[in-house]
Amino acid sequence: MNNLTLPQVLIISTYPPRECGIATYTYDLTKALAAQFSGSFEIIIAAVETVGMRFKYGREVVYTLRSDDSESYHTLAAFVAANERIKLVMIQHEFGLFKQAQLSLIDLITACKKPVLLAFHTILKHPDLALKGYVQELAIYASGVIVMTRSGAHLLNSLYQIPKFKIHVIAHGTHLVEHSDKLILKEQYGFKSNIVLSTFGLLSRGKSIETTIKALPAIVKEFPTVLFLLIGKTHPEVIQNESETYRNELALLVNNLGVTKHVLFVNEYIPVSNLLDYLQLSDVYLFTSDDPEQTVSGTFSYAMASGCPIVSTPIPHAVEVMQQDAGILIPFNDSSQLAEAVIALLKDTNLSKVARSNALHRMASTAWQNSAIAHALLVEAYTFQKITPQYNLPPINLNHIHHLTTEFGILQFANMNQPDPQFGYTLDDNARALIAMVMHYEQSMDEVDLKLITTYLNFIHHCLSPSGVMNNYVNTEFLFTVQNNLVNLDDSNGRAFWALGFVLSRHSILPVSIVQDASQLFDSLIPQLSLVNSTRAIAFMLKGLYYSNLACCNEEYKALATSLANKLERMYIHESENNWLWFEGYLTYANSVLPEGLLCAYLITGNTDYKTTARISFNFLLENTFIQSQMKPVSNNGWKWKGKTSAVFGEQPIDVAYTILALAHFYETFGDESYLDKLEIAFNWFLGDNHLHQIMYNPVTGGCYDGLEEHHVNLNQGAESCISYLLARLTVSQYAPSWSKSTMLSNQMANI
Repeated sequence: MNNLTLPQVLIISTYPPRECGIATYTYDLTKALAAQFSGSFEIIIAAVETVGMRFKYGREVVYTLRSDDSESYHTLAAFVAANERIKLVMIQHEFGLFKQAQLSLIDLITACKKPVLLAFHTILKHPDLALKGYVQELAIYASGVIVMTRSGAHLLNSLYQIPKFKIHVIAHGTHLVEHSDKLILKEQYGFKSNIVLSTFGLLSRGKSIETTIKALPAIVKEFPTVLFLLIGKTHPEVIQNESETYRNELALLVNNLGVTKHVLFVNEYIPVSNLLDYLQLSDVYLFTSDDPEQTVSGTFSYAMASGCPIVSTPIPHAVEVMQQDAGILIPFNDSSQLAEAVIALLKDTNLSKVARSNALHRMASTAWQNSAIAHALLVEAYTFQKITPQYNLPPINLNHIHHLTTEFGILQFANMNQPDPQFGYTLDDNARALIAMVMHYEQSMDEVDLKLITTYLNFIHHCLSPSGVMNNYVNTEFLFTVQNNLVNLDDSNGRAFWALGFVLSRHSILPVSIVQDASQLFDSLIPQLSLVNSTRAIAFMLKGLYYSNLACCNEEYKALATSLANKLERMYIHESENNWLWFEGYLTYANSVLPEGLLCAYLITGNTDYKTTARISFNFLLENTFIQSQMKPVSNNGWKWKGKTSAVFGEQPIDVAYTILALAHFYETFGDESYLDKLEIAFNWFLGDNHLHQIMYNPVTGGCYDGLEEHHVNLNQGAESCISYLLARLTVSQYAPSWSKSTMLSNQMANI
């Protein structure tokens, strides 16, 4: 399906270059939907304007709605009703936008003959009877209603009597950030010697900026280097009505209070990337709206998602998400309380640190990518599956892999997306990274990859002990830790053997020096194969033998493969029963490597018994990990034991990646299309097709989150998770040409 025949979703809203919060919201939502689902449906815009406005829009704007002209509503309704490609209408509603033609908006909803979703950006707590009736009538004719907070949903149901089944909560979207170092950002922007307070947004009297300015003398007394950044232009409608009167009043107040050196007016439009930098370098963000009816704030959301400790007035949104442990709430227009709160956060570094951490974790689910998923699911539901969202395949981004990699190897852990050196390195991660980068080099032939390949290969060589066994744990001084003496190293050695065999299988594209080094290391591990009894180590070693055998058939490898595969066969015979077709009495981590290892043994030896057991056991695993067209990896919260109820939640990227690798191998061997279908389902787990409907892959950093829990995502982006995603992404690119096309379309949309 090309973009000329795709079904369409029409959004009625203000839209850039018009400067207002809803226009920015709609643009960000549109861009996020295009990035993830452009191959499934097309977003088109009916831009809302009033008298005297004339904007030049992009090609996605197909109609200009004159919000004060009843005939304009009727014309738009007729256009929508006649256009068969439009399957759904989404209206971004703010009372001020449609106040001059409220009845015409209701007429449009009823006359367009398409399902309509109505997103309320404001919900008034104390409406008069006329306004309450208007909201109720809108909700009656709309197919569904979207609000951005749980408190807003409660208000619609309890006060406006809108039934719960019609109400959907989708939080205001936020931008993913790379969580750069605060001190580096301060130096970059010229604030190295300052404690930075900030606020941003289109300036208007409702922002109550004077509340902060009046608090500054008390704050400056405690912290003389404080600088308050007031970021943003004056709202265009304010300019039209009173010019820069409010900004000038604020400047006069600053002067009268003697804090001129402590306030910086940034009276300009700031691109999103720079704005997010400003938020990250801020020590405290100040949100001082004096409107208790303000349901939600995009500026407040962006600050929380940037991990900035916040002092805020108690609008419903702030009360709901802050809960006193992600910042401090203060009464409206109370400068003394604001000063006390700021001073408390600046004095107590632990309080500030806790607030930052809680803010980041609480707002992770609100990323625009997750907002897009939530909207896409509603699009599917309200078009009665006339539109079925298909995830786009994200472009490959190696930034985080490079970020985690030193001259010595890839570090094991990260705090968020920042490398955490204190835990050092592992053979496990560097072996997996070696495979991933060889795969990437094969697809891209990027010479930069060779440096990483060499780094990871050298790390494996470093881990080899005189006894021929490889150590797994290495500290930042490049010394082996005592942990190597406390654990079984068979699995780590197996992964290294698999990685080295994979390098040998790609000998025709790699430099001779890399292949020779890998060959020597591979041969040094051969004597260890007969000593191994761990199921996963056996499977990894079978994979290593299979890949090395692709480079050069070797009778010795065939004999070794037979010996190892027989061990797996005996384990399977011992443990399997009618309802448990598996090698062990439990399913734990990296399960799919076991049947894949046995499949590799068949491909080396031709023994059909291995082939049969491999397929039976793999299908058993798939039956236990694919439920209702969604992958549910075995939980690391107790695993799954024979004869017992399966544990739930606690899903890890490595299990999804290994499943994808195995599915590809089984598809290539058997040609069974069901394996290919499951490969796509499994990869979509990373993109948001999971029980939380949240992304596991971070497209901004190129990293992958460490775990999917019951109610939240583990935001750390360690090596195991990031390499697992990359292995999966490189594998599916061989089987998803339609995704490649979708990516191209999404990249086009990203430039609007």
